[in-house]
Amino acid sequence: MALEHADVLRAAHLARLGLDEGEADRYLGDLGRILEMVDQLQALDTDGVAPLAHPLDATQRLRADEVTEADQRETFQRCAPAVENGLYLVPRVVE
Repeated sequence: MALEHADVLRAAHLARLGLDEGEADRYLGDLGRILEMVDQLQALDTDGVAPLAHPLDATQRLRADEVTEADQRETFQRCAPAVENGLYLVPRVVE
């Protein structure tokens, strides 16, 4: 797909970017090269290739799910302006 100068200016307008003519010409070349690379990637045969969530085969280290602090709800709710049944009451903001 060939880009034109007007395409770059329209994309900049939609993205609310202020580009002058010189910048638009420079981005025209950059975007053209990006689209060429995308075309090359689309030409690759990816049948049987499982999608990856991350390029490295790594797992996230998680801490043990253990309670580390004492329940302080009563302490915190003592200074709240309105509490009912252990819940904070707030003013209605959506009618």
